[in-house]
Amino acid sequence: MKYAILAYHVEAEVMAWTPAEDAGLMERLTKAHEQVNRDGKLGPAARLGGTAKARTLRGPGNGMVIDGPFAETKEQLLGFYVLDCVDDDAAIEAARTLRRANPHAVYEIRPVITYLPGNALPAP
Repeated sequence: MKYAILAYHVEAEVMAWTPAEDAGLMERLTKAHEQVNRDGKLGPAARLGGTAKARTLRGPGNGMVIDGPFAETKEQLLGFYVLDCVDDDAAIEAARTLRRANPHAVYEIRPVITYLPGNALPAP
């Protein structure tokens, strides 16, 4: 089963990191990625751009484009991973590995259901 592990941070804190602090985090995360991927399960991972460049599309018809994300939170979604894990426990352990490398992040773990237009969604 595929899982999304969403990484949340306080964006202002992340943007205040020095290049050396950021490089240190990326070094720790690279080691965590290697550990998670030992079974060949790590899929796409991405660091998202700043929320100042984000746009939200909402509303009826063609919708209206609004600047920025619209969640009222102190933490923002700043990155994500897609993993193929045998079960929930394996996905949680992968998130724990990532968190040990980046203890300031909050990780949300969610099953991913692949949607293919024209095909019925698989039963949960």
